[in-house]
Amino acid sequence: MSYSAPERLLRSLGIGKPEEIDLEAVAWSVGAKVKYRSLKSCEARICGCGDKAIISVDDTRIPQRQRFSLAHEIGHWTYHRGQLLVCRSKDIGSFGARGATNPESVADQFASELLLPAYILRPVIAQYKALNLKTVGEISTAFKASRTATAIRLVQSNKFHAMLVCHGRKGRKWFLRPPCVPDRWFPRDELDRDSYAFETLYGSKVEQTHPRKIDADAWFDRRGAERHQLFEHTFPLPNDEILTLLTFTDAEMMEENDSSWSYRRRS
Repeated sequence: MSYSAPERLLRSLGIGKPEEIDLEAVAWSVGAKVKYRSLKSCEARICGCGDKAIISVDDTRIPQRQRFSLAHEIGHWTYHRGQLLVCRSKDIGSFGARGATNPESVADQFASELLLPAYILRPVIAQYKALNLKTVGEISTAFKASRTATAIRLVQSNKFHAMLVCHGRKGRKWFLRPPCVPDRWFPRDELDRDSYAFETLYGSKVEQTHPRKIDADAWFDRRGAERHQLFEHTFPLPNDEILTLLTFTDAEMMEENDSSWSYRRRS
């Protein structure tokens, strides 16, 4: 079995349980000391010289955000040593909004794998038969991670027929679709007014209490989508954004030999 760089780092420290992921200790093991203080222009920063560094994290943020920011900076120390990087709020955790090789995207993925390493996460996921926000919440609590980072790792696990879609007021910002979901299911750029997510973004700004069933054509501009239904569950994010978990329960939607076509194929 192969392990990613953050997983190898954790394993080298003998970490095998969620509660053992001590990020300050992890940072120290790679030569970085962590300081928490109020930061005005960014959420976190790292200043290094040789093989030593100081990571500063904004202590006014919620604990889960502080942990992700710290893990993000450890990622920069691992991959971008020698570069000057100041991480603003929009730079940390904007999954999928940039190319995969962008330094911030690389640090985000590192942070996700450091907080929710696959070799620890897999046995936890195996206990769940369905993916919903209750599942996300329970696992995020166990790993002391944000719901966004947790939802991403659960979808990336490729165990669930599900998709994540992030929207802002200017349209879709990013989406994440695992290999088990056929790539013909490509989400619309704009939110459909009939979707519950539309109300969350433009109206109530309140998290949905439970998944809602909706016609698939509210999410996919594709011939035949109106024949299917799926579940959507949305929660608000900072900066006037929302994240929607779409779960597919219609087996026909997951068939690979579909010959229909989509009107919109761009990201």
